[in-house]
Amino acid sequence: MSSFDEEKIASELKGNALRVYWALLNSSDGTMGVRELQRQLGFSSPALAAYHLNKLVEMRLVARERGDYRLVREVRVGVLKQFVKLGTFLLPRYVLYATMFTTLLAFLLTQLRELTFYSVFALILGGLGTVIFWYEAVRVWRQRP
Repeated sequence: MSSFDEEKIASELKGNALRVYWALLNSSDGTMGVRELQRQLGFSSPALAAYHLNKLVEMRLVARERGDYRLVREVRVGVLKQFVKLGTFLLPRYVLYATMFTTLLAFLLTQLRELTFYSVFALILGGLGTVIFWYEAVRVWRQRP
């Protein structure tokens, strides 16, 4: 994908169009119908859902097949850059780092025999890393469409 395409998609993939794209990314098979999307996102009419789906078709991110719309291309622009897809679920990247630091801190606490300069230093670093990464993960999660 050229940088021009990416810039154009980033400028157009905002608001309700981004919410529609997010819903397709989170669907189990990447396919949704207009009414299903309308109900899921709480749109006032199916025409509004169809409008945003057709907008995604014009951007070549979605294809229309037998009345349903199927995701054909995944892009990481804007807030989507901060998420990683695990199965059908999108998680903030920081969750992986936060989990690693939490595990490290739990291991340090279970292996703590005596308090030395190095053990206190390791506990402070592990605790700070854990708090910072969980804070960032929650902050990014709140920015999701």
